[in-house]
Amino acid sequence: MPLVSDFGALFLEQRPLLDVRAPVEFKEGAFPHATNLPLLTDDERQQVGTRYKQQGQDAAIALGYELVDAKSKAERIAGWAAWAKQHPDGVLYCFRGGLRSRLTQQMLADEAGVIVPRVAGGYKAMRRFLLDTLTTQVSQTPLLLLGGRTGCGKTDLLQSLPNSVDLEGIAHHRGSSFGRHAQAQPAQIDFENGLAIRLLQLAKLPLLVLEDEGRAIGSRDIPHSLFVPMNAAPLVVLEAGLEARVQQSFKEYVLDALHEFQRTYCQDEAFARYSAHVHASLDRIQKRLGGVRYQAMKILLDAGLSALQDDDASLLREFVRRLLVEYYDPMYDYQISRKQERVVFRGEREAVLEWLKQHDRLSA
Repeated sequence: MPLVSDFGALFLEQRPLLDVRAPVEFKEGAFPHATNLPLLTDDERQQVGTRYKQQGQDAAIALGYELVDAKSKAERIAGWAAWAKQHPDGVLYCFRGGLRSRLTQQMLADEAGVIVPRVAGGYKAMRRFLLDTLTTQVSQTPLLLLGGRTGCGKTDLLQSLPNSVDLEGIAHHRGSSFGRHAQAQPAQIDFENGLAIRLLQLAKLPLLVLEDEGRAIGSRDIPHSLFVPMNAAPLVVLEAGLEARVQQSFKEYVLDALHEFQRTYCQDEAFARYSAHVHASLDRIQKRLGGVRYQAMKILLDAGLSALQDDDASLLREFVRRLLVEYYDPMYDYQISRKQERVVFRGEREAVLEWLKQHDRLSA
């Protein structure tokens, strides 16, 4: 039966992946383009695992066949076959590339006439490959950080560069107290896997450009092997005027965020969830704001949300302005004061792009 061991090609070609591990394993960490169609349910896996430890492999296999009746077996094979038909270039794997993936591969061939290659070493080998890739690429490729005040357009500029790593995009978080999305962040392992795959895609470029971030992006941590060199990397500061930053922040944290909640939830629920999200975000910075400013901001936020339901966004725009001036800007001033020796250029968007080009920072 066919076996695949070129992990780099799997990820670079974005080959569809059939993950036959139990749902609990998949939830803890998986790869992009993976679909979970398990050989065993969580409960079945636990029982088989216990039997394996107590009586060995043969007894565990026998219990597996006993637990999965003919109807369940047929349904699972049909699901795998349908997936294989939809993804003719797909491959399958289990945790170590052992018994579960071999059984799945054999049942597909024997009972559905479908041949799907199996990944040698399974999830564990692919995961190790990505962790090694992350460490290797970071150690071999110089880094350049892009910093600047909240709302200056760092993410938009980064996404226009062919050699950028969008950490916030991979972490599915805007990187601030108000940066949560309507949908949850990926698991820490998924974040690391996505990051490593992006680095693999950029392996032949002479420089990587990343946003200047703290250790945590929401509830996801930048891997130590990347965060340490980031703290020593040269820094380009993107500048923008207050009005432009208010407009950009209002778009991201109000308009775009509200639309995201509206796409995720029903009409009646979306606004309530968005309001709860913004209030929770404000609560998280209460200590930094202090009691008096927090209460004033809360009153303004409540009034702004109420007015927004009548299509009046002016109060929320003022809330965003005060948030920038009274919270984000002072915090940025403190942080940048500790990095002055690393700043190699400052300027607005076009000036930064020109500097990058003049210094051969962009790939052709």
